[in-house]
Amino acid sequence: MRFIDTHTHLYLPNFNNESEKGDDAVRRAIDAGVDRMIFPNVDKTTVVPMLELADRYPDNIYVAMGLHPTEIGEDWQDVLSEIESEFESPRRYVAVGEIGIDLYWDKTFVEQQMQAFERQVVRAANLNLPVIIHCREGLSQTLEVLQAYPDLKGVFHSFGGSEKDVEAIRRIGDFYFGINGIVTFKNSGLRATLPAIGFERIIVETDSPYLAPVPHRGKRNESSFIPLIAASIAEGMNTDLSSVAEATTCNAEMLFSL
Repeated sequence: MRFIDTHTHLYLPNFNNESEKGDDAVRRAIDAGVDRMIFPNVDKTTVVPMLELADRYPDNIYVAMGLHPTEIGEDWQDVLSEIESEFESPRRYVAVGEIGIDLYWDKTFVEQQMQAFERQVVRAANLNLPVIIHCREGLSQTLEVLQAYPDLKGVFHSFGGSEKDVEAIRRIGDFYFGINGIVTFKNSGLRATLPAIGFERIIVETDSPYLAPVPHRGKRNESSFIPLIAASIAEGMNTDLSSVAEATTCNAEMLFSL
């Protein structure tokens, strides 16, 4: 069985204690059957390490470019302009991301987050690319921006919401839902929500180094843990692991044109 981790940050400093700055984690993922991974960008400091690691595994790693909502500050327009210049390079980006709204930690820059989000959504629409959406405590603001772009395609990454959230998102557009280690948590109701999403719109992710699945919860996450997430999805969908692998791989290939 082969899997695609559609959202992982193996290039972050969390992996610098290893001998080759993320290479070991990439190899473990490949050995675990996770032979393709998508790296979304965070801010201007992560562009170079992300691309350097991706370039060492051209057959296994794809990249997305964007500015994360928690990195939006007073100088966000200048920072975003610098990041957006990457789209002028000959490199192929499979998505604009990760982008969105995050009001969990700080609501100071909510208006700026919405402006930055919309600016990047427009770029994705112009480039005919999907968006990788980070949405934490900001679903209404996220949907407010998205409602003006009904033809946009993308994924709500790290989805942990309810059936009502799925319905609200689907009223705005036809989006995929990124399911990660949250689905393995005992206090999460996400497995009960999976049937409302349906196989045709589920993709798997780790969000490494965050949100490690059980039994690694609280430890550093990595892409090699994808089979644990897929097994929990299989349980929630009352099916087998191979069916999850096949469906989620097909969905990821469709969404990101892999």
